[in-house]
Amino acid sequence: MENKQQSNGVMKENNAVKKKVNWSGSLIVASLTGAFGSSFLYGYNLSVVNAPAGYIKKFYNETWQRRYGFSVDEGTLTLLWSITVSIFAIGGLLGAIIVTPIVKLFGRKCTLLLNNVFAVAAALLMSLSLLAGSFEMLILGRIIMGVDAGISLSALPMYLSEISPKEIRGSLGQVTAIFICIGVFTGQVLGLPEIFGQESRWPFLFGAIIVPSLIQAVILPFLPESPRYLLLEKHNTSKAEKAFQRFLGKDDVSHEIEEVLAESRVQRNTKMVSILQLLRTRAVQWQIVTVVVTMGCYQLCGLNAIWYYTNNIFSESGINRETIPYVTLSTGAVETLAAVFSGLVIERLGRRPLLIGGFGLMIVFFSVLTVSLTLQNTVHWLPYLSIFCILAIIASFCIGPGGIPFVLTGEFFQQSQRPAAFMIAGTVNWLSNFAVGLLFPFIQAGLQTYCFLVFAGICFAGATYLFFVLPETKNKTFHEISQAFAKRNKVTLAMQEMKHYPEERKSSEEQESNFTSSVDNGKTKKPIV
Repeated sequence: MENKQQSNGVMKENNAVKKKVNWSGSLIVASLTGAFGSSFLYGYNLSVVNAPAGYIKKFYNETWQRRYGFSVDEGTLTLLWSITVSIFAIGGLLGAIIVTPIVKLFGRKCTLLLNNVFAVAAALLMSLSLLAGSFEMLILGRIIMGVDAGISLSALPMYLSEISPKEIRGSLGQVTAIFICIGVFTGQVLGLPEIFGQESRWPFLFGAIIVPSLIQAVILPFLPESPRYLLLEKHNTSKAEKAFQRFLGKDDVSHEIEEVLAESRVQRNTKMVSILQLLRTRAVQWQIVTVVVTMGCYQLCGLNAIWYYTNNIFSESGINRETIPYVTLSTGAVETLAAVFSGLVIERLGRRPLLIGGFGLMIVFFSVLTVSLTLQNTVHWLPYLSIFCILAIIASFCIGPGGIPFVLTGEFFQQSQRPAAFMIAGTVNWLSNFAVGLLFPFIQAGLQTYCFLVFAGICFAGATYLFFVLPETKNKTFHEISQAFAKRNKVTLAMQEMKHYPEERKSSEEQESNFTSSVDNGKTKKPIV
């Protein structure tokens, strides 16, 4: 009886410790600064080309006429504009491919810092293209900006997942999605006619990219590198301890160090795994498949199609074309609010309900939207139902599918596997993005409003797979998540250890010894915030 009471007391104490999470100043600043100079720019560049599209096409035509003495034909102009828009995804794919060696060599934080070189170079090329009379500069700037986005959408979630306590890892990971939405909304606002949405001012839309990059370049150097990277890959216990202290806002980080070292003991060494090695690792096969499915559905679930139809649906509802840009702001606002809501509830509800529920709601609203678009000329109020469905689809996407795939990729894999895993996720993400941009016009032309049923089918397939395969990862360590997949992968963690790490037996005892001696010899330190 006495033992039972003691056990209950320990459980209550552990639960109290779990509930008490320190949001230190360094943790908040690192997440906001990292996202502002990274995922914000990705979202911004998704929407920034929409408002000045007519002016940019006119610039292309005038440049062509000045060079060759005749106007460009409509087909060539459409091709040039399509390249300008879609080449962003090609740059993103390139960035996703090169991010793995960069994060291995320079670390997570330094990768984000170096990535600003691409953003500044792209901003200068695009903003000066009108002055130089060269549309090639704009296209080149778009592909370089894509490289920046490809790197940041892998390096940022990796950094955030490694600096955050597991109790708030989901909420902090959602910062990536929140800032993507804020970036989209900012691009819509700055593209209004009263600001930069004018023929003489559209280059400033691209020049504004420099501002977030410079802010990140100024602030981020004063923040620590990922403590997990420092401990497991650089074997620098002292710096890792200091990084944990700053991010967690407390002196005693022995529990966090031990938690990371426990993962190290499972791995036996921290030799980085290549993509081919990761794909051959039986113990992570279902994790890889799940990442591919979530990232593929992230791009293929039809949100790009929604943006394509928005202006037309608003016009059919009787809204003046001059007013449509202002009404379109509602989509960006809903997107941002839904992402913030997801960040607030993800640690209460978990990843599974938000991700599966988000896809489920998208299926419902895609089906209703198909009906309303098909019959909207017969019933006068159906266009308003279409508007509601558009906003509902955007909200459903952002509460789960819009951000959780990035969180899951950081949670599924051990330290040595994470860079290769993010490269796989990024490749799937950008290939799917490019495929949507390439194939959607043909799907839309062939199926018209019924094209949304294709996306409903993709959402259904994704939700079904996740319902049967995805375990809940809330408040779990990387080791516990690996155990959750072990049965499905038909391999135990002990078998994985013997099979994949037999030769280099550099265990964590040496790191533990260094950490213990540093604690024993060190004095009590002041809290670092």
